[in-house]
Amino acid sequence: MIGAGFMGAAHSQGWRVAPRFFDLDATPEMAVLVGRDSERTAAAAEKWGWAESATDWREVITRDDIDIVDIVTPGDSHAEIAIAALAAGKHVLCEKPLANTPAEAEAMAAAAETARAEGIFAMVGFTYRRVPAATLARDLVRAGRIGEVRQVRAAYLQDWLRDENDPLSWRLQKEHAGSGALGDIGAHAIDLAQYITDSAITRVSGTLETIVAERPLLEDASGFTGTASDAWGTVTVDDVALFNARFDAGFLGTFEASRFATGRKNALRIEVSGSAGAISFDLERMNELGVYDARADSASQGFTTVLVTEPEHPYIGAWWPAGHMLGYEHGFSHQARDFVQAIAAAVQPEPSFTAGAQVQRVLAAIETSAARDSVWSAV
Repeated sequence: MIGAGFMGAAHSQGWRVAPRFFDLDATPEMAVLVGRDSERTAAAAEKWGWAESATDWREVITRDDIDIVDIVTPGDSHAEIAIAALAAGKHVLCEKPLANTPAEAEAMAAAAETARAEGIFAMVGFTYRRVPAATLARDLVRAGRIGEVRQVRAAYLQDWLRDENDPLSWRLQKEHAGSGALGDIGAHAIDLAQYITDSAITRVSGTLETIVAERPLLEDASGFTGTASDAWGTVTVDDVALFNARFDAGFLGTFEASRFATGRKNALRIEVSGSAGAISFDLERMNELGVYDARADSASQGFTTVLVTEPEHPYIGAWWPAGHMLGYEHGFSHQARDFVQAIAAAVQPEPSFTAGAQVQRVLAAIETSAARDSVWSAV
């Protein structure tokens, strides 16, 4: 695994736990954790369960004992690492968004297609697909439980940037992150909407806003670690993204991504309305799915809260008795499970790099629309 930050901890939990709860056709061994700082990386490797640590990812991906490369670095390094790892014959799991630009994402997708011809596979980590309630939502929509999809409403709301004195980090710098709330969390809403409805976004109209334009710099000039100094730096990404979308099946969607939604910590919400019903999901209530049956007797109609903890629900059979809740980290175990099983079966794991590149094109189209200010009409 290359990257030893927040996502490194989450992915490590997934790799460590998946083979202990799921019957896998191959057993992953947590061989090497790669980071920039040797001491911090060594400490993280020991804490998270990696056999060893290193600082040179180029050397590690050439090792014969490495079969999978898991990329959890900032977006500006995804393309270089993924393309090199695929060329070295390694299966690749890469965190979302796939890259910082459509050109990088397309190059990664092309490299993945070349590698697939040799039996080497790549997947992008849109982990929320693997929250059991979200997977169940997809299953119900595909089974026709809500009829023909007519509208989607999605929002991903956080508030961790609401304090204007919080320091400038790599997530606030376009050269490292690619975009702000749009790519960081909006990409999840885009992928989940397309996944649940089995329909792709083809047109968008959007607007972006940077609410706090300057933030304190960190002592470490790289912007990744350290304590706040007296110097200030410019925020070069968006804080809020609002956009409308048209899907290839003809219906419309409305989206919001904000890291300034005061009081909302990790509220990824999606509601899909259909001709015969609706489904509603909120990550802050991740073990529940709202299901509405428009064909039911009018005297008893209403959203039913399904507690997604039954053994017949997606992924749940490997875990606890009904009513015993799962948490954020379980999605990463499900991701590791699905990735390993696909590789063992020599089939393409989903979402592919091609799917990740399509999301990247949606993000770029929203930025283009926002730059043209085309969403606004004078009153």
